[in-house]
Order: sequence, then structure tokens, then C-alpha cells
Amino acid sequence: MDYAQRRVHPSDVEAAMETAPAYPSKYVMLNNNNSSSVRPPPQRRNIPSLLGVLYVTLDPKMPQYNIESFEVNAFNMAPDFSLYTEFVVVVKANNPNKEIAFTYGKDSSVVVAYSDSTLCSGKIPAFHQPFENTTMIRVVLTGKSEFGSGLQEALMDNRETGRIPLLVIVKAPISVMVKSLALRQVMVNVNCSLVVDNLAPNKRVRILSSTYTYAFEGITLKI
Repeated sequence: MDYAQRRVHPSDVEAAMETAPAYPSKYVMLNNNNSSSVRPPPQRRNIPSLLGVLYVTLDPKMPQYNIESFEVNAFNMAPDFSLYTEFVVVVKANNPNKEIAFTYGKDSSVVVAYSDSTLCSGKIPAFHQPFENTTMIRVVLTGKSEFGSGLQEALMDNRETGRIPLLVIVKAPISVMVKSLALRQVMVNVNCSLVVDNLAPNKRVRILSSTYTYAFEGITLKI
């Protein structure tokens, strides 16, 4: 019989279907809970290892801050117990990192308080601090506050003893940069408890003691 005239028997079709090669499906059937019965291979966990290598390579260190000097330009008490003050604080910012720089944003604040009462406030200027750099930041703080008779008497007593406790509160947004790559921005909070010997205008003020507390995104460190 000629091949073109040969009739195909149904059993031949079934046999061909059974021996046909299995081709990959173009879709994946989902179960009733819309989850696939075919699971992809697990991904390789390289991110923690990469972070570990970067940490060891960069050896990151926290920036350090110290109040270098404290000046009093004005400290005037009025008969109505209001107080006008103008201070100048010089903050020493040290970046000890070899490949990590910091960019300080404009939305910062510096407050000087006495016995939970704000005396004056100011701002740190926005600037970029490169690797292994020490920068002196001059901050002018001014303010007028309502001082009750009790606080005024306590402050006068402290001035007579030559030991006046102050609290300097610094908040600054800082962007971390690794070489030329900018990473996330963090809010740095620095509280400095100072004891100074006087607050007389145009007279040298000595810092008798200082204690610093740092907080980086909720992580608190005491120095």
C-alpha cells in the first residue's frame, strides 16, 4: 500500500501520545489557595555576607562631638523675671573614618536649657564633612524666656557658688556617604550636661565638667 494512502489506526495515535517527549508547560497551575505547586529554587543569601565584608573593610566609627568653648554675650534679667540671653557655643565634630563622610542637613537645632527651662536656641549650619576630618562649628544662640522667681533665685545661688549646670541639646540630620555613594539619612541627638563657672557677659567661661549622651536612630551611647 502507498504511504500516502495508508490509514492511521486509533491505536497508533494513542501510542504516539504515550511516547511523545514532554515539553515544558507555558503556565503553572495554581492550587485552590492560589499558590503554585512548583516552588522556585531557594535564593542564595549573599546580602548578610556582603554587609559583613563591607563592615570589616570600612571599619565604621561613630562621629564624635565635644563642646570646645562657651561664651556669654548677653545675660540680662528684667524686673518682670524675663531673661534675655545670647550664647556662642563652639562644637568640635570629629570624623575618624577613612572612607565614610557625613553631610549635615539644614533642619538642625541646638538648645541650651537650665533646670528644664529653655534659655536660648540656634541652628548648626549645613555642611559636608569629608573623611578623617575635624570641623569646628560656631553656633550663635539667642532667646528670651519667662523666668519665675524660684528659678531666678536658684540660678543666682549657682552663680555665687561658681557651679552652674546647663544642658545643651543638639539634633541634626546626617546623611552617611561611603566614598561618593550617599546612603540613608539618620537623625543624631547629642545631649551634653555641662557645669560652667559663670554666665557673666564678656567674661571667660570655664567648663568644669561635661557628660555626653549620643542617640543614633534610637541607639543610645554614653561617653
